[in-house]
Amino acid sequence: MPNAPTRSTVARLMTLLQSSAKACPCHSHAHSHHHHPSTTTASFNSLLQYGRQYASAQDPSQQKEYAFEMAASNIRFGEGVTSEVGADLNNLKAKKVAVFTDPKIAKLHPLKAVVESLERNKVNYVIYDNVRVEPTDISFKQAIEFSKTHNPDAFVAVGGGSVIDTTKAANLYTAYPDADFLDFVNAPIGKGRPVDKPLKPLIAIPTTAGTGSETTGTAIFDYVPLHFKTGIAHRALKPLLGIVDPLNTRSMPTQVHTASGLDVLCHALESYTALPYSERTPRPQNPLNRPAYQGSNPISDVWSLHALKMVVEYLPRAVKNPDDHEAQKQMLLAATFAGIGFGNAGVHLCHGLSYPISGLNKSYKHPDYDVDYPIVPHGISVALTAPSVFRFTGALCPDRHIDAAVAFGVDRSSIKQSTAGHVLSERLTRFLEDLNVPNGLSALGFSSSDIGDLVKGTLPQERVTKLSPGGAPGEEELASIFESSMTNY
Repeated sequence: MPNAPTRSTVARLMTLLQSSAKACPCHSHAHSHHHHPSTTTASFNSLLQYGRQYASAQDPSQQKEYAFEMAASNIRFGEGVTSEVGADLNNLKAKKVAVFTDPKIAKLHPLKAVVESLERNKVNYVIYDNVRVEPTDISFKQAIEFSKTHNPDAFVAVGGGSVIDTTKAANLYTAYPDADFLDFVNAPIGKGRPVDKPLKPLIAIPTTAGTGSETTGTAIFDYVPLHFKTGIAHRALKPLLGIVDPLNTRSMPTQVHTASGLDVLCHALESYTALPYSERTPRPQNPLNRPAYQGSNPISDVWSLHALKMVVEYLPRAVKNPDDHEAQKQMLLAATFAGIGFGNAGVHLCHGLSYPISGLNKSYKHPDYDVDYPIVPHGISVALTAPSVFRFTGALCPDRHIDAAVAFGVDRSSIKQSTAGHVLSERLTRFLEDLNVPNGLSALGFSSSDIGDLVKGTLPQERVTKLSPGGAPGEEELASIFESSMTNY
């Protein structure tokens, strides 16, 4: 904000107002002449501009952000480190622990390792093993009711992003038992109410290398009444501890490796190319209201760009060779790194456009997902629009797109600023094709006739779309991105 005007400045302005009417184009015929403006006129215009700046600075809705925050869970990484969770809960003096997982993980090594640790450390626990993969508002509410019934004093999430996000929601609404479900859901779907008290400790144990949910305060779900995804976002939701154990991703099927890895890819790309935090409005009047998704910032940039380089190197290896444990380990680290990056910077168009893609899916069921309902995995839904998205955003921050293309192996000296988006788009397209990703939205059953509904489902996602480097696109621009995403290669 400009400094408050001094007494002498005010006096000078009043003198100019009284003495320069004949030089002012609003009060004389001076505008009909072609001589240079007088010194008095120039001084008047300068002070007028100062006044406009000072006046606009008083409007909080127009003030740009001036600060960013860095928040992330504590992370513990290592093979076999899941065995420590029981001791962690004893250290927290937890009396009753709720363990959340999904029906498939309930039968596999990760949950068995957790249960062994809890029993060895004599921790009292209950298990909820009915988390829905790609959760909905309905499945969130079922988990919340379980939590309210048992009223635990600590939570453990064992699974992918769906499980961790569901556990965050259960923790939140157990702390606010009288809240309406939409109270904390992001606006404009819900009220976006801030979380103003501490939640119970949550330990997240990821079993996929994708969402990075073990590091963030975000919980995403399909809102069934409107057929698109939305979520809850606040730093208070982030886990106290993320136990990142490479042994827990060994059971991932190939297509789950692919889909979860593509989510890491888009987390890294979107957060690195997001609107700079210093361009975001409005500046919060209370730090409690500063959003978790703040825009690109110097700390997130480091995590996001490094995660992107790791994905380019290790995701193809992890997908093509199930025994490449080094690649799997590096992808798990990349997911955590990208989680720290986007958890504080945010995502933008790929994610905003993905929410109606998932919500409007009627029949597509992705391979290797053992569920009895149609499903477009989150990582697939974000990746299919990526080539078109970054072709669109390239001109808005070409330097960032050049950095990303270099991460894919392009020679920096060969990229012009005017072609940065197209070069990155082409590399993304080849990357997706090499991983045998479905060829655009048409491969999921969408056609041009669905674009209106897809755009309609994207418009409420302004929480993320406004972090596009040029701000939230209009309806025509969104329609164009969806149209060009129907087929990628």
